[in-house]
Amino acid sequence: MGCSAAYRNGGALCASSGQALLPIAKRMKVPPGDIGHADLQSRTNDSARAVVVVLAHDEERRIAACLSSLAGQEAAAIHVVVNGSTDRTAEIARASRLAEVHVYEEGGKARSWNRFVLDTIDPVPPVLVLVDGDAQITTGSIAALARCLEREAHANAAAGMPRNGRRAGTYRAEMRRDHGLFGDFYALRGNFVERVRASGIRLPDDLIGDDSLIGALAKTDLGHEDQWSDGRIAVCEDARFLCEPTPFSPSGMRGQARRMSNYSVRHFQNRIVSDIMRGPGPAGLPRRLAELYPRYLPTFRPRRHPLWAWFDRQALARMRSSAAALPTFR
Repeated sequence: MGCSAAYRNGGALCASSGQALLPIAKRMKVPPGDIGHADLQSRTNDSARAVVVVLAHDEERRIAACLSSLAGQEAAAIHVVVNGSTDRTAEIARASRLAEVHVYEEGGKARSWNRFVLDTIDPVPPVLVLVDGDAQITTGSIAALARCLEREAHANAAAGMPRNGRRAGTYRAEMRRDHGLFGDFYALRGNFVERVRASGIRLPDDLIGDDSLIGALAKTDLGHEDQWSDGRIAVCEDARFLCEPTPFSPSGMRGQARRMSNYSVRHFQNRIVSDIMRGPGPAGLPRRLAELYPRYLPTFRPRRHPLWAWFDRQALARMRSSAAALPTFR
């Protein structure tokens, strides 16, 4: 299902998390003609409407390819937000001369999303495009997202679609049906971003799977779940992205295990956020979801599915540790 459908379906796993179920494969093969290349100086930015924000954590191996795929796109500016990285991501991004680089010492995609999207970018552009640092964007896709938002005036967001992967066709079909979005590549209408800022709503800093909540906020128009409308996310057929599958190697296997554990934390976080969206609404979102763990942990149990049982146990242990680290007030 699309990511933003997760809360509507009892915290079901978001589509992008489903990538964890893909068979481990060799390095991504890019279809010829899909990726555009151009020097920063040759871009014609005056007529572009979109500003691109790349969120990157320890992406030294892939950030150059990501930026190269964006260089020929129609965009007014490209920003790279490097969060909590310990590798050469920022150095490589600066050396490309394709983007303005912002370095945040604290990690966490949701925390960095808040800091840049809600606190930093000024003015807010008509179209704000979010890209993961490990994705490559096919030629013309930035302009395609902007056209989708122009064509569908009621939409708060536009979703790019996966171009590669064994289950890419299945995910695209689910996105068409559910109007979900992947965190790898999507656009927000500038007016929607401004309203998020004015409302005081923020993503919990420790949220895993920010795309699910962003999609839910777009579909409810920042309101209660009763105001849910799938049509507020436009699914853009002409906007595509590629991601590199997990390599079959010891490091790849270790990375895959970390992702699976994160997806399990996300599963339980989704259940908490579902309660909030069905209760007080987004105004009730805490600064950190860990603040609510003591209330919910006694009700959580690992799933029986053999794929998830072990990772769910790891996730619950991590959540108990986070809850134990909360300050105690007497």
